[in-house]
Amino acid sequence: MEPNELAAAAGRYRDMIYRVALHWCGHPQEAEDATQDTLLKLCTTHRHFADEEHLRSWLLRITINHCKSRLRAPWQTRRLPLEEVPDAPVFDDPAQRELYDAVLALPQAYRTVLYLFYYEDMPTREIAAVLHISQNAVTTRLTRAREALRRTYQEDL
Repeated sequence: MEPNELAAAAGRYRDMIYRVALHWCGHPQEAEDATQDTLLKLCTTHRHFADEEHLRSWLLRITINHCKSRLRAPWQTRRLPLEEVPDAPVFDDPAQRELYDAVLALPQAYRTVLYLFYYEDMPTREIAAVLHISQNAVTTRLTRAREALRRTYQEDL
């Protein structure tokens, strides 16, 4: 890629990469590191991307892989957090905040597909490609995640 194409791609996808990394890591500083490492990998790669969808999927895959490797690192289990509350989005409606907390309480596999489907507007086919799972697995996880959220809200009533 040419330098101007790299700068344009970094500008277009920086926020998306950060949001996915924040979703996976849970801490803004780690999400910033993951974003920087992903964009650095984009600058150093010599791949040719067929189209914008291919580039977007590649960036998401690199971000998720980087976050997974950071979470598996041995130092991750031996550290003490300095602060317990990560930067969470601010909601005007308490119901939206409650839904956000319920989504964060779901297992990682469910949270990821919900986030990519609803917040990044990705089709199930593209989510399957990014996560290296079948499209049926994506729809199953979405269904199970919705059902878990439904149960959570029914228990609260």
